[in-house]
Amino acid sequence: MDFKKEAALVETVLFLESEPLSVKMISNKTQFSEEVVEQCLEVLKERYESEGSGIELAMITGGWCLTPKKECWDVLKEQYGSKREGRLSKSAMETLAIIAYSQPITRAEIESIRGVGVDNMIRILIDRNLIKEVGKKEAPGRPVLFGTTKEFLKLFRLNTIAELPKLDEAEEERFELAR
Repeated sequence: MDFKKEAALVETVLFLESEPLSVKMISNKTQFSEEVVEQCLEVLKERYESEGSGIELAMITGGWCLTPKKECWDVLKEQYGSKREGRLSKSAMETLAIIAYSQPITRAEIESIRGVGVDNMIRILIDRNLIKEVGKKEAPGRPVLFGTTKEFLKLFRLNTIAELPKLDEAEEERFELAR
């Protein structure tokens, strides 16, 4: 069986959805078995891997979605990126990197690593839904712990936090100052 007709329906579902979908969710929407959905995803992966396509099938935040290929997105993101969010400042990006690589982490630990107050950066990152409160530290005063969100994973096109680029030795040491 070549699954071309079925793959077309799966492709349409992925095109119409704004969020990544699990195989089970795609199965529910198409009424295909999960095995058929997986075969369809393989057909679509092969189709989009050709040099002539500006789209790729990507696993992001545990689900499948259609996204622009990186080289195409790099050219067009200024025009099609979210106008509301704009760019993050260097300070916000540094704070976000510290949280991403050191999570869960407290505000005081972030400040210890950065060497400056981070109240405004924390507020900006929470407002943009890139970080959230993930609990309280078992320490005096029970300070809030911060971690990244699904929106963070989507923004950086990651399936899991484990896909973050590896830090070199000097960067690792810097990120561990507060520990």
